[in-house]
Amino acid sequence: MTTRLDTRFAELKKEGRAALVTFVMCGDPDLATSLEILKALPKAGADVIEIGMPFTDPMADGPAIQAAGLRALKAGTTLKKTLRVVREFRATEPATPVVLMGYYNPIFIYGVDKFLVDAKAAGVDGLIVVDLPPEEDEELCIPALKAGVNFIRLATPTTDDKRLPAVLTNTSGFVYYVSITGITGSASADDKQVGEAVARIKRHTKLPVCVGFGIRTPEAAARIAYHCEGAVVGSALIDALRGTLDADGKASAKTVPAVTDLVAALAAGVRGFKAAAQ
Repeated sequence: MTTRLDTRFAELKKEGRAALVTFVMCGDPDLATSLEILKALPKAGADVIEIGMPFTDPMADGPAIQAAGLRALKAGTTLKKTLRVVREFRATEPATPVVLMGYYNPIFIYGVDKFLVDAKAAGVDGLIVVDLPPEEDEELCIPALKAGVNFIRLATPTTDDKRLPAVLTNTSGFVYYVSITGITGSASADDKQVGEAVARIKRHTKLPVCVGFGIRTPEAAARIAYHCEGAVVGSALIDALRGTLDADGKASAKTVPAVTDLVAALAAGVRGFKAAAQ
């Protein structure tokens, strides 16, 4: 079965460039603004969209994304409402892949089978669930694959050659390489180290490799994209959004443009660098 992720990365390979993968938190700062941002992302230059599922204990996330999740929860965002937002996004955007990123607890509470049925119906293409290791594949990974939903695994600087095959087993869509040791937004990615790590991963898999955690500028995204199939940017977009909120944490007229303007700059950086490298 060919998924939207498979199709998108095949298209980009023909174009000779990497993807810009953007992360935003569903419901931040409210559901309506969140949906407006999502609908604007493809036109701004996002090739793949990761949507955060807000959770009360996001252990892999730094302060920016933690705060975004808390704003979303305060605004009443639930997993059911997140799927509704995806469905509304998908009604006008049939091609751009959507990956839900988060933690297992909300999915477990929702019910795995029901969640997968509803996620597939809403137009979700993939899942990144950061607290489910390969040893727990029967919990969600295998059922997701059977449902036609890609399951994307994280590899990190500490994932050695002995561990890597286990991480890559049952992974589909792409491999997400975490460029730093630590939480999101806590440091900058080193493109030389990223290049070496991506080359090592590619010795074990033919899947596209996307790199995230520590990419904040168009220049950094371009340098990282040179080594892989996708640059993932999240905390920088969250920070851009946060900077436009009023004293009560509400969206302003600047909120959506702040995010989309940065996405456009990031997209230009990624595409321009790859074009120059041909």
